[in-house]
Amino acid sequence: MSVRAIAVNPHDPASFIEIHPDMPQPGDHDLLVEVKAVSINPVDTKVHKGIQKNGLQEPRILGWDASGIVKATGSKVTGFQPGDEVYYAGDITRPGSNTTHQLIDARIVGHKPKSLDWAAAASVPLTALTAWEGLFERLNIQDASADKTLLIIGGAGGVGSLAIPFAKHSSKVKVIATASREESAQWCRDRGADLVVSYHDLPGELAKHDIKFVDYIFILNDTDGHWPAVSQLIAPQGHICTIVENTQPLNQDALKSKSAALHWEFMYTRSMYQTADMARQGEILDHVARLIDDGIVESALSETLHGLSVETIREAHEKVLAGHMRGKVVIAF
Repeated sequence: MSVRAIAVNPHDPASFIEIHPDMPQPGDHDLLVEVKAVSINPVDTKVHKGIQKNGLQEPRILGWDASGIVKATGSKVTGFQPGDEVYYAGDITRPGSNTTHQLIDARIVGHKPKSLDWAAAASVPLTALTAWEGLFERLNIQDASADKTLLIIGGAGGVGSLAIPFAKHSSKVKVIATASREESAQWCRDRGADLVVSYHDLPGELAKHDIKFVDYIFILNDTDGHWPAVSQLIAPQGHICTIVENTQPLNQDALKSKSAALHWEFMYTRSMYQTADMARQGEILDHVARLIDDGIVESALSETLHGLSVETIREAHEKVLAGHMRGKVVIAF
């Protein structure tokens, strides 16, 4: 059986090419997965941008969000067998999901929600893991009382679309989300946000609701641009978590005087560093699958393209780069 993949062209890194690598063989902890759908995320466009800047020696397969069927397992794999339907976000240090067949460490794989088709399932893993780790392992909002507030900056994006229902279902905090357009605001309300405000002049917007400080802030876009408002709004002894790298130094003066904490969330940390608890990601994905199958959480799928091709990969990248996505764009093979 041949493998077909779409990769960055090393001779023209701005473009993609179709390649036909050999069928990969699973290592001890690997699953060989026949990929059925892949979601395109900002990380894809960021890695692609870095490649265009730094160059490339060999074709590189992007894509770190997939659903598919297990075809073979490594000698040390437990909990999976050929024929299992799975979903996962993957490992940024290994070849990605824009391919018909992929190797993935079984410890960071979950069993696909039974109620979702391939496309909807592929829209979930990366954003679910990012949202879950940010909320419950960095901010620890599950320990907060009902009088505490959580501000999610970027509520209608892929991560925000899951962070809102996760926070509502698994904590007591009041959830405030930002959105720039009415359709985005309604998207946030439909997912359980208690309050939706414009991200323009956040202190002023929140003051309209008699909110001076918030206890937890989850930054999902433009850390640099939002930092002055975040520094002003974070409550004394509050917690901030961001998933977006800063391009300029972040002034820490306000955080120091408030004894506030800044946390970083990078979904690939566990797989990149082979941490002792990397299997936690598989556990989270299995838990999220149960929440989805129980009707508590929806997938964030908003648009599906069809067929693995240079054209669909390019189109999906363009949609993400436009910066106006609600939810996720997925390619179903």
